[in-house]
Amino acid sequence: MKCAVTGGAGFIGSHVTDRLLAEGHDVLVMDNFSTGRPQNLLHHKNNQHLKIVQADIADLEKIKPFFEGIDYVFHLAALADIVPSIVDPVAYYRSNVYGTMCVMESCRQAGVRKVVYAASSSCYGIPDVYPTPETEEIRPQYPYALTKNIGEQTVLHWGKIYKIPVVALRLFNVYGTRSRTSGTYGAVFGVFLRQKLAGQPFTIVGDGNQTRDFTYVTDVADAFHAAAWSPLTHVVFNVGSDGSYSINTLADLLGGEKTYIPKRPGEPECTFADITKIKRVLGWKPKVSFEQGVRKVLADIDYWKEAPLWTPDSIADATKDWFKYLTPLS
Repeated sequence: MKCAVTGGAGFIGSHVTDRLLAEGHDVLVMDNFSTGRPQNLLHHKNNQHLKIVQADIADLEKIKPFFEGIDYVFHLAALADIVPSIVDPVAYYRSNVYGTMCVMESCRQAGVRKVVYAASSSCYGIPDVYPTPETEEIRPQYPYALTKNIGEQTVLHWGKIYKIPVVALRLFNVYGTRSRTSGTYGAVFGVFLRQKLAGQPFTIVGDGNQTRDFTYVTDVADAFHAAAWSPLTHVVFNVGSDGSYSINTLADLLGGEKTYIPKRPGEPECTFADITKIKRVLGWKPKVSFEQGVRKVLADIDYWKEAPLWTPDSIADATKDWFKYLTPLS
C-alpha cells in the first residue's frame, strides 16, 4: 500500500515509518523538522520505498498534492509538551487544530482509504477512574491537551461527514529511543537521561510517588498498524502498557541520585490506561515490559548527549508560567 506519515521524522512517527517499511509498503514522510530529526530515518537512506518531503501541515495548498494516490494516512505531526503550549497557545492551535483540519481536508479531496490519528491521553486531565477507560470525561488542563482533543474531534467529524474511515489512538506516556532532544522542558526520560550522562541528580517533581503508564514506542507503532488494517472505523482506543509505574521507580531503574522539586498544579497523580477495548477488539497488547524498555533506552543513552541539561533552577524558570496560570485561584 501507499502510506503517508505526517511527523514521520519525529519520535513516534519514525517508528511507525519503520513498521510500515518492514511490511513492504511505500511510505511518504511529511515533516517540517521543527522537532523531527532527519537522523531518525538515516537507516532507511537507500530504501526506494521511502520518500521524505519537508512541509508544514498547516499549509493546505502545499500539502494537498502529496496525498494524491495515498491509501493510508498516519497523522502524528503536532506540537507537543505542556509548558510551551501555555506560553504560546496560538502556535499549538495552528499546528494541532488547523494543521489537523488541513490534513483531513487533504485526505477528503484525495479519497484516502483510512486515517489513524495520534490522539493524547492528556485529554482526560485528572480523571476520576483508574485504569481510565475511553468513556471517561474529557477534562483538558492546558492548551496542549485541549488542542490535541480538538484535533481528535476534527478527525472524527471529517470522518463522519465525509465518510472517511478514521481511528483515533489516545497514547499514554510514550517513551523509547529517538525521543525528542529539543530545548523544551518536557518528557521525563529526556530530562533524566541527560542528567545521568552529566552525573547530576534526577530532578523529581513532588515526592516521586506519582505514577505514569509508560508505553514503549514500538508497541505504539504496532497499535497504529493494527488500527489501520482493521475494518473498524469511527472508534477511539486507549494505547497503554497495562501498568503504571512511579517516577521513583524509574529513577531507581536508571540508577542515580535524586533531588526533589515542587509539585505542579494540573498534573495527575496517576495515568493508567484501561486497554480492555483495544485488546478485545483489535487483538493488540503491549509486548515490551517497563524494565525491558528502560534497558533499551539505557543501551542508547548517548543519543541524549544533545539534550539540554536541566537543573532545579532552570526548571523553575522554564515552568514559571505553569505555576502562574495553572495554580487554582484561592
